[in-house]
Amino acid sequence: MAEEQEKKTFDWLPEGMEPLADGEYDAIIMGTGLKECVISGLLSVQGMRVLQMDRNNYYGADCASLNLTNLYKKFNAGEPPENLGANRDFNVDLIPKFIMACGNLTKMLLHTKVTRYLEFKSIEGSFVYKGGKILKVPATPEEALRSPLMGLFEKRRFRNFLLFVDDYDETKPETHKGKDLTTMTMKQLYESFGLQPDTHQFISHAMCLELDEAHMEQPALATVKELQTYCYSLSRYGTSPYIYPVYGLGGLPEGFSRLCAIHGGTFMLNRDVDEIMYNDKGEAIGVKSGNEMARAKFVVGDPSYFPKEKVRATGQIVRCICFLNHPIPNCGDLESVQIIIPGPQVNRKNDIFVCSIASSHAVSARGVYIAIVSTKMEGDDADKEVVPGLALLGHIMQRFTMVATTYEPASDGNGDKCYISSSFDASSHFEGDVDDLLSLYKRVTGKDLDMNINADSVEADY
Repeated sequence: MAEEQEKKTFDWLPEGMEPLADGEYDAIIMGTGLKECVISGLLSVQGMRVLQMDRNNYYGADCASLNLTNLYKKFNAGEPPENLGANRDFNVDLIPKFIMACGNLTKMLLHTKVTRYLEFKSIEGSFVYKGGKILKVPATPEEALRSPLMGLFEKRRFRNFLLFVDDYDETKPETHKGKDLTTMTMKQLYESFGLQPDTHQFISHAMCLELDEAHMEQPALATVKELQTYCYSLSRYGTSPYIYPVYGLGGLPEGFSRLCAIHGGTFMLNRDVDEIMYNDKGEAIGVKSGNEMARAKFVVGDPSYFPKEKVRATGQIVRCICFLNHPIPNCGDLESVQIIIPGPQVNRKNDIFVCSIASSHAVSARGVYIAIVSTKMEGDDADKEVVPGLALLGHIMQRFTMVATTYEPASDGNGDKCYISSSFDASSHFEGDVDDLLSLYKRVTGKDLDMNINADSVEADY
């Protein structure tokens, strides 16, 4: 009898339906991918009542970290061989990406204090593929002078360019050296320093992390800021500008979920959304799951939770997860590296990304190296797309290949109260995805996320 009295009833609840969890919320978040978990964490900190649901029985959605058994099960690959090591030693990321040490994702982690739940280690090397060779990306003006990437005179021009970028401050005209980066294109900026097209390519793709050539004809300011972030991140850790969580990326969504739960958020794993409910104006007002319903002022989610007319396809991405019994060759025996293959180097429009991680980041058993090759599809043959990347890996013990269609929202969500994230891009870093996350936050809340925080150290608790 007491249970009957405790059960909430709502005027909006149709007969025969039960309230889902507490019934009424400010926001319902569908999916526990990184973007959705960051949003749920940030909204709950602001005092909103949040319900977060996921059809899977684990956190992370498409960017989960899987143990060996779950990985082989996902790819229908049978039982994992015993020689790979213990199941518990593996945390294999389905969408592996490195974090820019002083970039916006690090700022979000510090801003929300999620860093207290995670431990990070730096990635040992950042490389670029040029003329059939894997070459280290120079980290400083001094290293540029020793780099085999360029000839003697080009090295000096490159050093002068880096010194200009390092000194440049948008708010201090005396650092502009007569160059207006709001009108001057990136191509014009490179040419003003006398830099050769090959040098433009490796700076843009391996340091500014541009995915194609479109930026070359756009104002240089945004690309220069990306280069400053890269150089600043590099100067913090010395070996590369990237960091990565120990035990894999699965800890990121879990950290933000914990933040949400601490602030009163409700989580339901293994619970799919059967239907999004709308009012007469076509605005989302809640969700239905089985014979239960919950109401909210708006819904947020990844594209897989929404009907086809709410999203549009943006292409396909191929990702290969490879198990090696050795580090990637020609990278100085380093366990953790990123190699960017600029598209034009292999007659492609889109870059190919290669990265590796191993037991030092607690993602595999000792002696097993996980290498990932990813790119945006340009044809129909997935295997052919990744050939230049796979060719750099040497002997491959086991390979898993997946092709995913990527989506973006068809509208900003303000009309129908459906705020949808975009799929993760093909790159091996988070910079583009964080831009989407900041855009999603602004669409949901109507304001920019305050990113004015010093990202000098993820060890600090701000």
